[in-house]
Amino acid sequence: MAKKQSYLKSSYDELINKVSWPSWSELQSSSIVVAIASLIIALIIYLMDRVFSGGMDIFYSLF
Repeated sequence: MAKKQSYLKSSYDELINKVSWPSWSELQSSSIVVAIASLIIALIIYLMDRVFSGGMDIFYSLF
């Protein structure tokens, strides 16, 4: 049990005193970058799916 308490105390100390947390404006800008990148990747996957689906429709219509 002493090991668990020691671990929790050292973890708390590290989170409070040794971690550099980003500011609110840094969090907002990072969130915007992640949201835009996610939309771009989703759009690319959607377009790839539509092209592949169209290609498969053409391929299957030949047989």
